[in-house]
Amino acid sequence: MKKTLGGIFVIIWILSTTHCAKRGTPTGGLKDTLPPVLVEAKPPLNTVNFDAEKVVMVFDEYMQLIDLSNQLIVSPPLEKSDYTILPEGTISKKIEINFNNPPKDNTTYTFNFGSSILDYNEGNTYPFFSYTFSTGDYLDSLRLSGTVKDAYQNKPLSRVSIHLYPIDSTYTDSTIFLQKPLYVGNTLDSVYFILQSLAPGKYEFLAIEDVAKNYLFDQNIDKIGFFNDPLELPQDSLKFPVLFKEIPNFQWAQAKLINDHHLEISYFGENTTGKKVIIDSAFQAKANGFFTQDRKKDTLHYWFTPQEELDSLVIQFEDKDSLRPFTVKPFRMAEDSLVIALTPKNNQLIHFLDTLKIKSNLPIVSVDNDYIQLFDIDTLEVPFRTWIDDNKDYVYFDFDILPNDSYRLQLLPNAITDFLGATNDTIKHKLRTKAIEDYGNLFLTVIQKDPSSSYFFELLSERGKVVRKVFKNETNFYTLEYLLPGKYQIRMVEDRNGNGRWDTGDYLAKKQPERVLYLEEYLNLRANWDLNETFTIE
Repeated sequence: MKKTLGGIFVIIWILSTTHCAKRGTPTGGLKDTLPPVLVEAKPPLNTVNFDAEKVVMVFDEYMQLIDLSNQLIVSPPLEKSDYTILPEGTISKKIEINFNNPPKDNTTYTFNFGSSILDYNEGNTYPFFSYTFSTGDYLDSLRLSGTVKDAYQNKPLSRVSIHLYPIDSTYTDSTIFLQKPLYVGNTLDSVYFILQSLAPGKYEFLAIEDVAKNYLFDQNIDKIGFFNDPLELPQDSLKFPVLFKEIPNFQWAQAKLINDHHLEISYFGENTTGKKVIIDSAFQAKANGFFTQDRKKDTLHYWFTPQEELDSLVIQFEDKDSLRPFTVKPFRMAEDSLVIALTPKNNQLIHFLDTLKIKSNLPIVSVDNDYIQLFDIDTLEVPFRTWIDDNKDYVYFDFDILPNDSYRLQLLPNAITDFLGATNDTIKHKLRTKAIEDYGNLFLTVIQKDPSSSYFFELLSERGKVVRKVFKNETNFYTLEYLLPGKYQIRMVEDRNGNGRWDTGDYLAKKQPERVLYLEEYLNLRANWDLNETFTIE
């Protein structure tokens, strides 16, 4: 008996130690990849003759609402004071819509929650969940869907609002600036839009990058896309609008004295009608001033000889039909001195088609080549010529750039003189070039379905920077030499007015922007390689 009991204890001990050796962490089963599911809604989805003061929606698991201010789209729009969404920022199985003011009669409403509903544990999104109801006897059932894109840039747009305005006796061209649309949708985080629960009729269709999120078109900040003709439902098929930024209406902004010789004048828009800034005639006579244009900002610079006692300066802005006086007074005036920078920078590459240039912070009035020397790799002096840009801020150098060479530029004092009579310090600058074999060549053939149309194209780097800009020739064949190896894309602009630049559109004038086409695939150019490509303009 004792022997049997001992054997039993041994077996128990072996089993227990074996069990301990196999201990591990429980896996917890398969990962939850399903979003929350709507179990019940009171009143139910698609209720007609809706008159409830609140809506309660129950889901099968705990969830949370995130980014509701950006994701929630209510169509037709309601004022935010008209309703409250609960809970926001807390965990729950319920969503409540409480109406602080009753919705309009005989209207179909849709609350589109976008991607705001996530389950609490795994963060699975319930995409494009919506709750629809009607305060009338029936639900509007038509829908419209499509995609949007930028008119000029080859990149996707997101969070674009889609607005529909009924074409009736109250609709005018100014409606989109002053009134909210009847129906609204949004692409949210994609380029695809869906408008549902729409009524039959004729509509003004707009796609707007609604920066202020006010359901209105703000010309100075919003991009817009539209169709020249009204959209008719249910007959019309999918539409694909392109969005563009209009040129803002021209307006003078402000003026400020930078120091005793520099006045800065900012503005909005494009001065197509030649509006002027008029300087006080007595001041102009003694100051001998002139204007230049800022290259980066919508700003004019007025330069004048320094004035010892400058209490104020009276200028006049030329507006539509009048002159608007403006008095500028000194405020925190900064000191100024000549600063010169060269491009390409010191010890950098200069390519065969590049131009060496000097940039100045103050207007340049003269260049003396006797104080400038340019040497090659063999210390031989290289002939060159210089000229000053009309804007007086650049000096350009023209010389023969040879392969596998290096250059040393020296500017002695008095080489560059600014409008105040100051000159540069001694500047030494080095540049180098690559071998011809380090570059590739692109040969492009353009095929036009309409040979009479004008165009130009731009060769873009992989980062979207314009590398070359080429205008149409008679042969439609182009040779682009000395390109660095890399990936390129071609952007073709149909230049309708032949002004050599892309022109945007105008909503009030019902003018669409000039059409822009991209070669679908990137061009992969290698060193010492010739690449042939064809671009067809349909």
